[in-house]
Amino acid sequence: MRIDRWLLAARVFKTRPLCQQACEGGRVEVNGTRANAHKAVRAGDRVRIRTERGLRDLEILRLGEKRLPASEAELLYADHSPPPEPRPGPGAHGLPVAERGAGRPSKRDRRAISRLRGR
Repeated sequence: MRIDRWLLAARVFKTRPLCQQACEGGRVEVNGTRANAHKAVRAGDRVRIRTERGLRDLEILRLGEKRLPASEAELLYADHSPPPEPRPGPGAHGLPVAERGAGRPSKRDRRAISRLRGR
């Protein structure tokens, strides 16, 4: 089975052209080797994909011919991806953080927010 068709069946990308572009762009590796869209895969192969969300490391367990529902697509692979990096919490960018339910910002707070935004 072709890698681009498997990526579509496993719901890694939304459309087959996106799967093909990822392969041709060098973002997909099969068993440590860069893969073109026509690369043949089989059960037991390791696939590494670089997406917007980060690196995904998948082991192919089964092959799927067509795009499957999400619950069935998860059965096609075992996910060995590293955990995603934590997102910065509130206040990490220097903006003041108001407690939930504290109401509207005061005039002083609004001026501080405007200064930070450069207005």
